[in-house]
Amino acid sequence: MKGAHKRGRGKRRVYAPEFKLRVVQRMIAGEAVARLSREVKVKRAMLYRWRDDYRKEGMAGLQRPMGRPPLKLDEVMPAGEARMRQLERKVGQQALMIDFLQRAFKRVKGLRPASKGPGGTASMERSRP
Repeated sequence: MKGAHKRGRGKRRVYAPEFKLRVVQRMIAGEAVARLSREVKVKRAMLYRWRDDYRKEGMAGLQRPMGRPPLKLDEVMPAGEARMRQLERKVGQQALMIDFLQRAFKRVKGLRPASKGPGGTASMERSRP
C-alpha cells in the first residue's frame, strides 16, 4: 500500500489521511489487525488509534497531526500563577529572615567591647582547657 512517507532522519513516519482511511476501512471490514499491521508496517496500537479517531470524528480525526497538542496559555497560567505566589511567599520569608539577622548582628556587635587597636586586649577572655 502506498501513501506513507518518511519525514526527517528519525523513525517517525507521517501517513497521508487517505492511506489511514483505506487501512481503517479494511479493519472495519473485518481484516485481521495483526496481519494488516505487518502488511502496512504500522504498529497495531497505531491502527487502533486511527480506527478510534475515525469513529469519533470521521475523516477529520485522520487528518489531525499526531503528537502532543500545543499548550494553550490559559491552561498553563493557573499552575504558573500558583508557582509564582509560592515563590513570592518564599522571597518574603527570606527578606524577613535577612532583616532579623541584620538587626541581631548589629545588636551583638554593639554589646561587644571595642578592641583597642592592634595588639590590644582581646574582647573576650580565652577559654582555659
